[in-house]
Amino acid sequence: MQSEIDAVSVVWFHDRQLRERDWPVMSHVAADAGRLGVWEWVAANHRYNGLLWREEDRARRLDVPPSEIAAGKRLIDRYNQKRNDAVESIDEALLASLRHVVCVPDARLSSETAGAMIDRLSILALKIHHMRAQTQRVDADDAHVRACTAKLDRLLAQRQDLMSCLDLLLTEARAGRAYFKLYRQFKMYNDPALNPYLNGQVQGDGRAAP
Repeated sequence: MQSEIDAVSVVWFHDRQLRERDWPVMSHVAADAGRLGVWEWVAANHRYNGLLWREEDRARRLDVPPSEIAAGKRLIDRYNQKRNDAVESIDEALLASLRHVVCVPDARLSSETAGAMIDRLSILALKIHHMRAQTQRVDADDAHVRACTAKLDRLLAQRQDLMSCLDLLLTEARAGRAYFKLYRQFKMYNDPALNPYLNGQVQGDGRAAP
């Protein structure tokens, strides 16, 4: 794999990881020069999206006690935080590689970062993978297969559009015609210092103290 990020290499990596039988529990990122740096964070982001997908499915079960669903919710929060941390690390690595680029005076600011686009490509890879599996079910009726095939086609088109947008942003950023910034998510519900239900700020009427 090349060390420089582009949409084709990102999508190829996402799809290849999904073909690993023990992924996302196990990571499959070789420690060679082509996969260090930003690729470590691309892999981490994709892995946590995979773990989130699995846990979100499990959280919809009706045949387990509420305590197991609550434990799953805590896992979802933890994975989501890790996923967002990886997005920020992707952007940090990409911005570091662009630090010597001088932007032209009328360079455009992209409100969506390259890391956020890569995160969306990861989620699309998961949707495509699982929707394709639905189109291959032998126990489903023809209507289900047709509906899922139409959805799969739409997802593939959406991914192609997003790939074009990512490549355009990266090409323009490397040429100084566009730029993006590092945006911190500041997930307040995961921070005991900021969540009023975790730090004692909630009053008897359920409102947070000012």
